[in-house]
Amino acid sequence: MAIFYLPKDGVGFPDPQGADPDGLLAVGGDLSPRRLTAAYALGIFPWYHQGSPILWWSPDPRCVLEPENLVVGKRLARTLRQRGYAVTLDRVFDRVIESCAFTCRHGEYGTWITSEMMDAYTALYDAGLVHSVEVWNGSGKLVGGLYGVSLGRVFYGESMFHTASDASKAGLVCLVRLLEQHGFTLMDCQQTTPHMLRFGAYEIPRAEFNRRLSTAVREETLRGSWSHWLLDPENPPRS
Repeated sequence: MAIFYLPKDGVGFPDPQGADPDGLLAVGGDLSPRRLTAAYALGIFPWYHQGSPILWWSPDPRCVLEPENLVVGKRLARTLRQRGYAVTLDRVFDRVIESCAFTCRHGEYGTWITSEMMDAYTALYDAGLVHSVEVWNGSGKLVGGLYGVSLGRVFYGESMFHTASDASKAGLVCLVRLLEQHGFTLMDCQQTTPHMLRFGAYEIPRAEFNRRLSTAVREETLRGSWSHWLLDPENPPRS
């Protein structure tokens, strides 16, 4: 595959089917809201480290979770009830993305959530297209969370963190249940991980993902703050 270099102006992307075997599609461009929105609508996302040019990816296969098929085992449901976490949306996005950026992950050095990335997703959050999930313990301390992009009826999961056992799982479960209630048909997990597979995610070919995506993103985007969406900690997720 010949590397496709994106110009600084414009928001066009090459056909995702032309990505290399690892999923790398293009290099360069910028992280403007227009380009990011165009990328996500085509199933393309940026991922790179400090000092690297911007790299754009479209993996094959693609890991997805259908909200109505979320799997929550009885043991996890019981654990989440016992922990007594409270979950909110779009209350402290800045703290969530910073916590995701500074969370150490096994086998990784540094973070891909650079200051440039934080600025870019903050701009999308201000535009009502990025949303955060916050998980609080009984003392009111932020102990977990995640954030992602929403277009049409697709939620693209970006990153999560936790500082207390099962906190990020509580946030994920509550989010996915709410996505189901609001008619979302896909949660894009981007990369396949054992963690997401346990929740019912599975792999599909890139061509199928892009076909389903093209339909889902044509639906109305629920733009703006989701802080008014009701999350009842006294009603734990069903198993």
